[in-house]
Amino acid sequence: MPNESNVYGVREKMNRNSLAKGINWVGVVDWNMRDFHGYITHRGTTYNSYLISDTKTALVDTVKSNFSKEFLEKIRKITDLKKIDYIIINHVEMDHSGVLPKIAKLAKNATILASRRGKDAIIEHFGKDLCIETVKTGDKLNLGNRTLQFIETPMLHWPDSMFTYIVEEKILLSNDAFGQHLATNFRFDDQVDEHVLMEEAMSYYANILMGYRAVFSRKIQEVKKMGLEPNIIAPSHGLVWRSYSSKIVKSYLDWSAGISKQKAVVVYDTMYESTDKMAMAITEGLSSQGIEVKLLKLRVSDLSLITTEILESKIVIVGSPTLNNQLFPSVSAFLTYIIGLKPKDKLWGFFGSYGWSGEAVKYMTEIVKKVGFEVFNSGLTVKYVPNQEDLKKCIEFGKKIAIKIKI
Repeated sequence: MPNESNVYGVREKMNRNSLAKGINWVGVVDWNMRDFHGYITHRGTTYNSYLISDTKTALVDTVKSNFSKEFLEKIRKITDLKKIDYIIINHVEMDHSGVLPKIAKLAKNATILASRRGKDAIIEHFGKDLCIETVKTGDKLNLGNRTLQFIETPMLHWPDSMFTYIVEEKILLSNDAFGQHLATNFRFDDQVDEHVLMEEAMSYYANILMGYRAVFSRKIQEVKKMGLEPNIIAPSHGLVWRSYSSKIVKSYLDWSAGISKQKAVVVYDTMYESTDKMAMAITEGLSSQGIEVKLLKLRVSDLSLITTEILESKIVIVGSPTLNNQLFPSVSAFLTYIIGLKPKDKLWGFFGSYGWSGEAVKYMTEIVKKVGFEVFNSGLTVKYVPNQEDLKKCIEFGKKIAIKIKI
């Protein structure tokens, strides 16, 4: 097959979509996806489904409903739909189960397998007419030469989630764990630029799974106790991990443990540039202490990028002007988003300008303290436009918070 050009830095010829003999990727590539329920996906995404052909045939997950025609055609190239014995739904979110009603009608002999909560969710989404059986952690399904083992993973990242493990090939079909939103004509991690791959994997973890880090750490230990040691990890979005599977597991463990760098993120918005001037001066103070700093203005930086930068940072400093005795709207939206993801082991600081009331810094401090975030002092405020003395205080604010994390 001829070489394929690819913007992600391809190093070899395109492989077929086979994870192992009789185990094939039958998913679809969504080249045009740019917004995944609020998470900006600059590089598109994929919806991954896997067909296991043995004495019995199993399909693991489906795809988003608007790709049903392409999806069904891919399966038909490998097998007759009537020969599918099992449809395994690892997670009922619609990007994975959207084609389930249609394929269930065509694969009339198939039994649908899901976790107990998965069964409930399927009924709530699609009605009671589907034939569904439940599985739990440790249950096994023999397909002939292969054995599937199921591991429930509730709250990674829905209550119904589970993994499917192919015992003989040591392949973990991990659904939303270990994914990336990355559209490419290649299927495996070693076929694309590693930097791009890890960048997207980090963004995916930060914006989808960071809030469930404790669950993930426990689940990894459970998988190890079960003696399951996957050589290949096949998620529901993005590339299949076959060369860097141990690297992505270690990265997830580090992120879940809250391991971070000597790095600060300054996030702010501004009305008449006063808060902007403060942000610049605080950044100068942080930089003077050798701290890496990312300065991100909210109205020109999407939340998913900001969240990814925060994942490995020790300091988060947020600035807002006061508007109508409240936070600036973009800052309020940011705090709502980030609080839901519960970033671990960060030191938070707050600053802002005001005209006559100045509640923004107080409100930001109260909001994050309420959810248990550590806050550096009472924050910094400036009335109207910061003068030289105010800017010196901003520089000093940056220095002091940097020194605190270095102690």
